[in-house]
Amino acid sequence: MTNLKTPGYVLIVDDQPNNLRLLSTTLSEAGYKVRNAISAKMALMGIEKALPQLILLDIMMPQMDGYQLCQHLKSDERTQHIPVIFLSALDNEWDKVKAFEVGGSDYITKPFHVQEVLSRVKNQLTIVCQQQQIVEQNWQLQQQNQQLQQLNGDLIRSNQDLEEFARIASHDLRSPLQTMKAFGQLFCQKYQGLLDDKADHYMNRILEAGDRMEKLIQDLLNYSRVETQGAEFESTDCNQVIESVLANLDSVIQQRGAVITCKHLPIVMADGIQLVQLFQNLISNALKFCSPEVAPEIKIAAELRQKISPSSYESAIVPPIPPEPTEFNEWVFRVQDNGIGIESAYFERIFKVFQRLHTNEEYPGTGIGLSICQKIVEHHDGQIWVESSLGVGTTFYFTIPALLTS
Repeated sequence: MTNLKTPGYVLIVDDQPNNLRLLSTTLSEAGYKVRNAISAKMALMGIEKALPQLILLDIMMPQMDGYQLCQHLKSDERTQHIPVIFLSALDNEWDKVKAFEVGGSDYITKPFHVQEVLSRVKNQLTIVCQQQQIVEQNWQLQQQNQQLQQLNGDLIRSNQDLEEFARIASHDLRSPLQTMKAFGQLFCQKYQGLLDDKADHYMNRILEAGDRMEKLIQDLLNYSRVETQGAEFESTDCNQVIESVLANLDSVIQQRGAVITCKHLPIVMADGIQLVQLFQNLISNALKFCSPEVAPEIKIAAELRQKISPSSYESAIVPPIPPEPTEFNEWVFRVQDNGIGIESAYFERIFKVFQRLHTNEEYPGTGIGLSICQKIVEHHDGQIWVESSLGVGTTFYFTIPALLTS
């Protein structure tokens, strides 16, 4: 018997007591809950008290025949969904066609075979069960949709809060900070050589702290504006992006004696300014966290790979590179260095805001750079992760969907 989620019963409507007894016994022994009605009027009284899941309906009955009862049920919103199997000695084509026209779901000719009745009942109740499941799934989808709408509203409010923070940070925080720095610089100029070394040291520390705070504010602004003030994606040549980054970092590269090699990079749909910031942050990290006795070597490359689930990036066996990008492919970029490396326990931590593995005296910074990288990559529908070995070097990977070709 079909396991129905909603308890119900099979209603048998027939003006012949023998037929009622036979059908009722047959279905009851098969495990179904059964109720009988000897007329259409009695059937309507029973339906009013409790809705059946299926109706076995005779056609030839006095006062109201089976066709009329079925039409009545199908015109009522409360009962129109209940399937009706007609049972009748009428065997001509016209009667069968009419049975389906008035809303019947099936038709069994008398004298009927028990196994045929059981099979057709089971089939109709299976359909009822499936329809109930669909209704339940639709209800769940509606609930999930409402939750998503609520989460989307929360996200919109969160982004508005970030924009408001950016406005405050750009004016209300920067203005007094710049005033403090300006007066600190004036103080140093006016009283240079008039105070002792300790006083000069204190003032230098104040100015350095002001610079760090200004850098922190700028990084927080950049973090908050990744999604709210980014440009529309357009075809972007990553080779030109790297040229801009290397030009921006030229003095640091020369100072560190760094060797940077870059294989030919692809064209992607992206916000070019954000890609510059992304690569600049990653390359700056490689230049900063280098071994003191070894000149930095940084390698930049990209490979086209079949798109895989984010949780499988580190362990996936990557298939051969396909000849052309498709909607299932993505570019996997890597920025590899020979620096001091990162312990594996910190791989997830480094992408969180304000998470630093070193003191500011050891390696200056705000602890937001990699958080910005992650937010930029996710804004481009990608993922970012890291592989590293202490004393050997670090490789940052990130993905961007491949540009579709016509």
